[in-house]
Amino acid sequence: MTRARVLLPLLFAVVLAVRLGHHSLVWVEEGYPAAAALALQQGAWLYRDVWFDKPPGSAFLYLLWGAQTGWLLRLAGAAYITLAAYAAYRFARSEWGKREGAIAAGLLAFFLTFTVPSAALVLGPDMLLIVPHLMAVHYAWRGRPWLSGFWCGAGLLVNTKAMFVAAVCGFWLYRSLPAFGLAVLTPQLLLLPVAREYWQQVWAWGMAYSRDTFVAQPWREALVRTGNWLGFQAAAVLAGGWFLRQGPGRRRWLLWLAISFVAVAAGLRFFPRYYFHVLPVVVLLASRGFVLLPRRWALAVSLLLLIPLVRFGPRYYWHEGWADLAMERDSRAASERLAGCQSLFVWGYRPDIYAMSGCRPGTPYLDSQPLTGVMADRHLTSVEPTVPGDRSRLVHYRPHYVVDGLGPYNPKLAMSQYPDLAGWLAQYEEIGRTAGTIIYRVRPTATE
Repeated sequence: MTRARVLLPLLFAVVLAVRLGHHSLVWVEEGYPAAAALALQQGAWLYRDVWFDKPPGSAFLYLLWGAQTGWLLRLAGAAYITLAAYAAYRFARSEWGKREGAIAAGLLAFFLTFTVPSAALVLGPDMLLIVPHLMAVHYAWRGRPWLSGFWCGAGLLVNTKAMFVAAVCGFWLYRSLPAFGLAVLTPQLLLLPVAREYWQQVWAWGMAYSRDTFVAQPWREALVRTGNWLGFQAAAVLAGGWFLRQGPGRRRWLLWLAISFVAVAAGLRFFPRYYFHVLPVVVLLASRGFVLLPRRWALAVSLLLLIPLVRFGPRYYWHEGWADLAMERDSRAASERLAGCQSLFVWGYRPDIYAMSGCRPGTPYLDSQPLTGVMADRHLTSVEPTVPGDRSRLVHYRPHYVVDGLGPYNPKLAMSQYPDLAGWLAQYEEIGRTAGTIIYRVRPTATE
């Protein structure tokens, strides 16, 4: 434990110092749970009063710091990565020893920091599943179905892909499946008051999303993205491969690895954050592999950590003019024009505008996806709906400001192109534009 008491504060300090380089930025996937948390602060119920297509965990987590951005958000991210590192430490220590535990903790914190910033910085469902993932498999490994099931159930409250974690654990706990299954279901009882809405918005919507990928050649995308990921994680991959070649119990590890890659592939999109699902098992394999490697080979493999460090490290402090942040800069410019904002509706998937402005959502919808049926992964360039859109409820609300953050990018999906919204939009006057938004304010003669 002494090693952990020294290592974990050190990891926290390093991770925080790096993340603070983005303290002034808000990534769009951070804006979504922050916007939901702003609604929760006003007494709204998720799924009943707020349309939210993610499990509730991320929204409630953002309540802990008042849905604020800036250094508080980065502090929370550093704390979470440290917690994940501790979970990896416990797993590896109990399986092998303190040395492996320290390596596992360090590698996990490293690879959760030096990767694509839009994935590494976001406390969203994929990041938040890492701790429940590690804890659930750890307890399954030790033959404790109740605790394993509880952590799987907790994982389902942050990410539906926790069902893949449950599949891994279920294979190892097949003799105790009733107890395990009951433990998985227990945390879900919290959602009984909104069970129907939760099913429709999270599970039914999620299944429709998974069936309709925007990627033209998914398997080519899989090969390219997975190859890139393996390259940036080459140090862990090679060390882990050495352990699989040398160590016992490889069948269990390979099963966990295979199911984790299935979770990455689900939905056929292969976003960088999806690979967080396979990172825990790779890091644990590597922690033992580094110990088994001959010293000089271990040092040579360790040098491969320079690849992600050099590639992603500078981006934390040198991001001026970075193309990936063009929409973030536009959202900030739009937010600065929302003076005295009492309530807001943002058309398009631009929830960072809620977070930046601190303006509460003025309708049940945090973006336009359920209104148009066009998913956010394609709506900047396509008009093809995945599910039928429903705009009928929107006209019953009068938010103080309306921001069309989609029309300037895709004019065919602009708010003004929908005849059934024409009368509603007539109650607003345009007060300004940025390169990527049109800003409306309710007319003095219209009642909110």
